[in-house]
Amino acid sequence: MTDSAPSIESAVEARDIVRTFQVGDNRIEVLKKVSLDVKRGEKLFLVGPSGAGKTSLLYTLAGLERPNEGDVLIDGRSLYRLRRKEQARVRNSSMGYVFQSFFLMPELTAFENVLVPAMIKRTAAKDKAEELLERVGLADRLHHLPNELSGGEQQRVAIARSLINDPKILFADEPTGNLDTKTGIAVMDLLMELINENERTLLVVTHDKSMAELGDRKVTLVDGRIVD
Repeated sequence: MTDSAPSIESAVEARDIVRTFQVGDNRIEVLKKVSLDVKRGEKLFLVGPSGAGKTSLLYTLAGLERPNEGDVLIDGRSLYRLRRKEQARVRNSSMGYVFQSFFLMPELTAFENVLVPAMIKRTAAKDKAEELLERVGLADRLHHLPNELSGGEQQRVAIARSLINDPKILFADEPTGNLDTKTGIAVMDLLMELINENERTLLVVTHDKSMAELGDRKVTLVDGRIVD
């Protein structure tokens, strides 16, 4: 791992990240000494073939999967050298997440789902939750359960939830993967609009090359390595 000083312009830095999985007697290396520097306010899209390591890299950068080797720096601060409680605090306060499968709590309404990260942070955010749901076009769906919402509406709830704590960095893993083309375009347009309004940093995993053109930069992974 390099000992160079962190860049003051960087939101996220990966330094020689190695991720391995044990399958039976086989050790599979998913990420192979990956280094990446994401500037503050940058919109970066990770692309590449299935199994290239895109999601593993995103999850490692987002503090969700610990690397076997290497380090991740958030605003110049080592994430994986923090105690677990402090890692959780950084994830909750500085990061937002949007996943392909929405991950809404089925027993909670749209409004309640959006509030969950703020409840963890113990902040009063009811007005902000309503404002965000209105912003994503769901002002009339606040009290609907996830099974009463379409896929596109559920992903809009997930986007609102990801922004409730005003994160500096948003991580999105195939955010339109479970949506039809038309709905996916609308959801992605909304996400980009919300990101641009507050100059947040955005990292997106996608298999859609046309979607990747929306970003400031596209990074391609092949066989666990960045190739461009």
